[in-house]
Formats: sequence, structure tokens, C-alpha cells
Amino acid sequence: MIRKYSTTLHGHRTSFSLEPAFHDELKTIAEARGMPVAALIREIDDARGVDGNLSSALRLHVLDWLKRKAGDAVAN
Repeated sequence: MIRKYSTTLHGHRTSFSLEPAFHDELKTIAEARGMPVAALIREIDDARGVDGNLSSALRLHVLDWLKRKAGDAVAN
């Protein structure tokens, strides 16, 4: 089930829709990187360009993180 979440990006409130599992993984990524979730979301938003929406960019970031993590586990 998709949920709506809100955050502030560059002084403006915005919302995005994600499944809780993706949001939980964003929290895990932020914790692993030693940063607040809002800072991670801002970083992803800044890097996404104009051709996508924030929700999709967040999902793709989580997917990329998990793929890299799985690749590291295989390499070790």
C-alpha cells in the first residue's frame, strides 16, 4: 500500500508517495551514511534532473543501493 510522506526541500514543502518498505530502506540508507533522511531525500532530488518525479527517483535510489550492496556481498 502506498503512503504519502512530506518533507521540506530547499525551503518548500513537498510530498511524495512510496510503499513503506521503500521509505524504511531510505531510513536505513540515511542511517548508514550518517545523515538525516531529509538530507538524503534532498540529495536524491538534486541529482534526479527534470525528467522524473521524486517518488520514482527515491525508488530507483533504493534499488541502486540494494544492487550495489548485493554486488559487494558477492565480491567478498
